[in-house]
Amino acid sequence: MKFTPQVIAAFIATSTLAFSGAAHASALDQFKSFVASTKSAKGDFTQQQLGKSKSGKAAPVSSGTFVFARPGKFIWTYQKPYEQLLQADGETLYIYDKDLNQVTTRKLGNALGSSPAAILFGSNDLEKNFTLLDAGERDGAEWLTAVPKTKDTTFEQIGIGLKGGVPVAMELKDQFGAVSVLKFTNFQRNPALGAQQFTFSVPKGADVVSQ
Repeated sequence: MKFTPQVIAAFIATSTLAFSGAAHASALDQFKSFVASTKSAKGDFTQQQLGKSKSGKAAPVSSGTFVFARPGKFIWTYQKPYEQLLQADGETLYIYDKDLNQVTTRKLGNALGSSPAAILFGSNDLEKNFTLLDAGERDGAEWLTAVPKTKDTTFEQIGIGLKGGVPVAMELKDQFGAVSVLKFTNFQRNPALGAQQFTFSVPKGADVVSQ
């Protein structure tokens, strides 16, 4: 599955986690604690759409790394099976496709508002854009459901699984019932980040397209 700018834009444009002293704190309590205490984070992720493709095979698993500083600054790097980079400096989103050697740019603006990306990269005021509900325990994690308050969004609801005060998974359900699963590992809260960490440099010879 190729992560085209259109697929990425859906994740961003339609579209944290935390230290908690209570061993069995609810997902909502853990989430609010995370939001209050986490300014930045980094780690690894995998991403897969559930179900099988038309060929009958399971959808491929993508993997990579992420780093973010809220609000609106992040570097989301797909390493396998295709190399692709999403980077935002708080004002502009850059999508770099290495195979095409092309950079697509778009204003970040309010795009994070009710998107899945807002869960990780947005402001602390998530309840302005989402209805947050505890969803019980599953697979060893406490789950929270975030339902966008606006209807102008690709995603119907977002599940967030937390364990030990940090997110371990997100489930993204779109309006057509398709579900994509993100899993997080090596999650580090509030790492030291350089002042120019999120400044994007256009790769040599790359075409730049604005949307």
